[in-house]
Amino acid sequence: MEASSCFLPSPSFIGFRTSKELPHVLSVHEFKRIICFSVCNQKQSYNEKLYIIPIRTISRFCISRSFTRSLELGGTGTQSDAYSGYSAPNDNQRFSNYEKELEELFGEVKKMIKMGKKNDAIDLLNANYEIVKERLDAGTKGIEEAAILDVLALGYMAVGDLKSVGCMLNLLQEVVDTLKDDAPHQDSILMHMGSMYATLNKFEESVDMYQRAVYNVEKNFGKDSTILVTPYLGMAKSLGSIGKATKAIETYQHVITLLESSKGAESKHLVVPLLSLGNLLLREGRVNDAECHFTRVLNIYTKVYGENDGRIGMAMSSLAQVKCALGKSDEAIHLIKRALKVMKDSNYMSPDNSIMEKMRVDLAELLHTSGRGQEGREILEECLLITETYKGKEHPSLATHMINLATSYTRSKNYAEAEHLLRRSLQIMIKHKGTDNQSISFPMLHLAVTLYHLKKDEEAEKLALEVLRIREKAFGVDSLPVGEALDCLVSIQMRLGKDDSELLEMLRRILNIQEKGFGHESEQVLVTLKKIVYYLDKLGRKGEKLPLQRRLSLLRKKYKQMVHD
Repeated sequence: MEASSCFLPSPSFIGFRTSKELPHVLSVHEFKRIICFSVCNQKQSYNEKLYIIPIRTISRFCISRSFTRSLELGGTGTQSDAYSGYSAPNDNQRFSNYEKELEELFGEVKKMIKMGKKNDAIDLLNANYEIVKERLDAGTKGIEEAAILDVLALGYMAVGDLKSVGCMLNLLQEVVDTLKDDAPHQDSILMHMGSMYATLNKFEESVDMYQRAVYNVEKNFGKDSTILVTPYLGMAKSLGSIGKATKAIETYQHVITLLESSKGAESKHLVVPLLSLGNLLLREGRVNDAECHFTRVLNIYTKVYGENDGRIGMAMSSLAQVKCALGKSDEAIHLIKRALKVMKDSNYMSPDNSIMEKMRVDLAELLHTSGRGQEGREILEECLLITETYKGKEHPSLATHMINLATSYTRSKNYAEAEHLLRRSLQIMIKHKGTDNQSISFPMLHLAVTLYHLKKDEEAEKLALEVLRIREKAFGVDSLPVGEALDCLVSIQMRLGKDDSELLEMLRRILNIQEKGFGHESEQVLVTLKKIVYYLDKLGRKGEKLPLQRRLSLLRKKYKQMVHD
């Protein structure tokens, strides 16, 4: 048996990655047309003006209909939510003083969020909640209280206080359950509840709220009303999230039929459900069905906006994903290149926008897998340059691009360039994350593998041991990341001539981890069994070797048969 065939490090740097923004910024567009209660509370003393429910104007309450919709910009796997508000049939109706006070509260909340005064925004919401709670405790549970709780829940959502959102939804559920189905404006509240439940990953509750909203809208406006589009889209998305793909697909198709009859077959309003349906079909493996929907989106955008609009680039990106799934790599590459050019030339997005970044990284990966590594590296170098230009040479997202570029150099066996990039990425990550954060273990292990290839075994061993320490603490001693670190360490120490018995024990540990993580008949287990059998033979432990050798023989036959099949 050739030892070299068994002991090669196998790091999990297979694909390229895009950086993710750490801060979670919630859109305030969702609140643009939401109405809320506000009046200065003379009994309280706060630094900021508090807006409390004006009891004297409760009888004049009238909350405007508004709801949101989510647009999935597929194609690169990236989603972008675009929120749009729809008001009640009379958009020119005069807002009462009451409604203006409500808008003022949201204006204050949005202003505080924008200025970074999160705590002040929470204080403002809490003060309003206390007043509502008093009314609820007194037994007053009407549409007014439901609307107030709805608005406050959305406010807590804006500041990222999901725990309070959950509490608001619990109270809101109690109030809504007491209302009659024909209560005015209830459908808007139900739609918001559906959206918020989905954000909290409570998809069953989300579906229930959207279904109830659909019932109300159909009852008040008819089954052909376009107001139904929003609850149906929300329902379909939640259904898809809980594995009810067939029902979700039917719901999307119903929305498309509804819009076609009211807006026309080439209306831009069809883009949202077509993209959403296309993405779901793609996830379900129905690639050909998805292709026709993405092609239709591209045709609609081209007709409505022309061939040089940035939105065309987004549609091309979605279609490229389908071409890739169909194995048409050259067509996918052509589409993504065209998409990036159109979006750049039209200034549709800033070059450092995360969507464009993801498209470039996907293009680079596709080029590499198509055997066009040099072109792929040029794209990755462009990613690195753009990030340095817009974010600075010490920004944490640079590390991701450096690791991606190092991965490309590793594939082409240019280990010296890979080493340089990995050292830089590691320095940046340690600066921003510290020396014990588990995230630094990934470039560190990649660097250890690179040093192994450069025959710098002592430093490679030191790094692999550090990775092992970090991962055992972060993931647990029997985790797959630990198994990966051990696998690398065994290869390095084998070449350093470490004790065979110690290496064998490490291999047994790796085998145990892989059996739990991948299964007893996995390909990873087969590779590790080869190494164990090799060492047992080397140590002359034939009694232990024979049963493992039989197991190895059976696994080899299995994988050989799979290749022939």
